[in-house]
Amino acid sequence: MKKVLLAAIAMGLVLPAAAQDTYESARLLGSDLNGTARYVGMGGAMEALGADISTMGTNPAGIGLFRHSTASLSFGVVSQADAKEFDGLNKTNMSFDQAGFVYSARVSPTSFINVGFNYHKSKNFDQILSAANSLRGCSQNGLTYEKAARGLYEFDENKQGEVMGWEGDYRSYRYNQADYMNANVFLLDPDDQYFYWNEAGAYSFDRAHRGWIADYDFNLSGNYNDRFFWGLTVGVQDVHYKGYSEYAETILDSQGIKTGSLAYGDERKITGTGINLKFGAIFRPVEESPFRIGAYIHTPTWYELTSSNSSAMVNNTPYGSWDKGQSQESYDFAYHTPWKFGLSLGTTIGTQFALGAGYEYTDYSASQNRIIDGYDYYDNAETSKDVAMKANTERSLKGVSTLKLGAEYKPVPEVAFRVGYNYITSGYKMDGVRDMTVDSPGTMYASTTDYVNWKDTNRFTCGVGFKVGKMNIDLAYQLSNTDGEFHPFQDYQSLASSTSVSTGVTKVSNKRSQGLLTIGYTF
Repeated sequence: MKKVLLAAIAMGLVLPAAAQDTYESARLLGSDLNGTARYVGMGGAMEALGADISTMGTNPAGIGLFRHSTASLSFGVVSQADAKEFDGLNKTNMSFDQAGFVYSARVSPTSFINVGFNYHKSKNFDQILSAANSLRGCSQNGLTYEKAARGLYEFDENKQGEVMGWEGDYRSYRYNQADYMNANVFLLDPDDQYFYWNEAGAYSFDRAHRGWIADYDFNLSGNYNDRFFWGLTVGVQDVHYKGYSEYAETILDSQGIKTGSLAYGDERKITGTGINLKFGAIFRPVEESPFRIGAYIHTPTWYELTSSNSSAMVNNTPYGSWDKGQSQESYDFAYHTPWKFGLSLGTTIGTQFALGAGYEYTDYSASQNRIIDGYDYYDNAETSKDVAMKANTERSLKGVSTLKLGAEYKPVPEVAFRVGYNYITSGYKMDGVRDMTVDSPGTMYASTTDYVNWKDTNRFTCGVGFKVGKMNIDLAYQLSNTDGEFHPFQDYQSLASSTSVSTGVTKVSNKRSQGLLTIGYTF
């Protein structure tokens, strides 16, 4: 009878250098279309029109168009279509999305200096992801075995009697936490002490993503002669991510008959903070015309983060040494997002129409997972680039373009109707891979093998606003859709089999609706 492994382990040899893999870190890239209801209702195309608190986080010069002090508060509800509750996460959840103010000070008849602060939820992680498909000629446990068969590491026991993957006298970076559980629980035959792998016939997967990235923006901006507007924003990002997943494979014997299943449960948390700078300008080239041009640039966000996991594996087959095993780890790492550049146009037609358009570009492949090598006298992290993982990032991610269009119509000064559209190209290459053979600490600390290559995103928005005295009440609705391809693990061909491999790539989607309410006050 197989033994039961009760003790949780911390990966045997604990190394001071730590980083994270491409796909885990990519969760932090990009942002939702979120903020005030007016900004969302116009598709975010206000980087040249300005005079909305949400432009503080995109084109800081937009705050320079305020001529009066103002404050606003936004909240709403977000709902995911075609999803079933998992791990207690419902498909519909409330969200507190924005709170901020601008103080405007006149310094001449046509010039102002403004200061402001704004909180907004730049990313809402709440999402339920499910996938299932057949497998052929492969399995997750087979990937662990195959890496050893290809000489990426050698199985051997450590002093505690745990099977580890070694490169010489050191534990291999390519031997991750999922490999540890596979090798100790399932691959090792307790009778002859040899390692065997089994093909899987099918898999099922469910994950509940939770959490947010909160942006805290501090702005200084100005208006010179009502022609030139400038702005600077210092941004602080607060990351709170939690994902819990369950993955199961049906295991086949040598005759292709189902003999049981392997099940994996994994909880991953990412927390930490980052800082960036944003610079922007808006210019009216013709004094008599309301037409204006906006431009802005964002530095990378320099993150210092902590990632931790708690994972378990249950073996419901007659094979292997153990009935179950556990693994847990916590480590610090640094992550640098890419630069972002934006160009925008805006104009008004009389007092009834406002039109905006914008384009942004950022290169996801330029993001960097960085290893924390130590801390200086002032407790600041000293980091170095994870060169091996950087190569995988360039292989799997690419540049992203965002198009923003928006329009507002005021039949009377007290009522406004808005529509908007966003198109965001994919940041993932469709042949990108979460490669568990990369010689990196980011691979070693991985506790799952799944990944999704998300495709382009379409967002459609509309809204209505009402002005009652000094108060503004705005409503917005947003419909967003992104399709993708789910991979339970990377594609590989076993050296021990000539059978063609199918890793069960499955189409998935993230369809989300948002209703948003903003209450504002001008003083």
